[in-house]
Amino acid sequence: MQDLTSSLQDVRGAACTANTLSDDALLGQFARGDAAAARVLTDRLGPRSFSVALRMLGARAEAEDITQEAMMRLWKMAPDWVSGQAKVSTWLYRVTMNLCVDHLRKQKPDHLADVPEPEDGRASVAELMQDKARKDALQVALSQLPERQRQAVVLRHIEELPNPEIAGIMGISVEAVESLTARGKRSLVAILSDRRGELGYDDD
Repeated sequence: MQDLTSSLQDVRGAACTANTLSDDALLGQFARGDAAAARVLTDRLGPRSFSVALRMLGARAEAEDITQEAMMRLWKMAPDWVSGQAKVSTWLYRVTMNLCVDHLRKQKPDHLADVPEPEDGRASVAELMQDKARKDALQVALSQLPERQRQAVVLRHIEELPNPEIAGIMGISVEAVESLTARGKRSLVAILSDRRGELGYDDD
């Protein structure tokens, strides 16, 4: 029993230590065969990749597939990762975006699912319905943006990444990111302008 207790304490201690490590360090540990590091990195970066994929594609099942593929590519790349050369999260965002773009280009423009994210917390039925309507409307509006504008808007205003990191992900200048984001926001406002009352934005 003593040995079992000690083993459990060692496992918990290792997990706590892994949680404090940087993405860079965790990827290095995974490359050296540390499965616990992979679990921590998946828990940390997987939701970010999924969030981007869901906003880009609008379909949960497809976003899950993209996230799985992006994480698989991360694991395959791990042995060749050069520490300090770039942020792991930036690399993963770029791969996720590219996979989404490839996926969208294989589909017809009108083949975009309209699947909302699950609501969190407790709210009235009316509030939940309006929240769902807003999320659905945003997803539909995002799907109508040009590809690069959609990428910039998702990364800046949904993922809340800084412009320099977005520039690195998209392979463009910071000025180009600012331009794409501004144009994307104007387009979203125009697309949603005739639905303000319906979505409960009359007083905004």
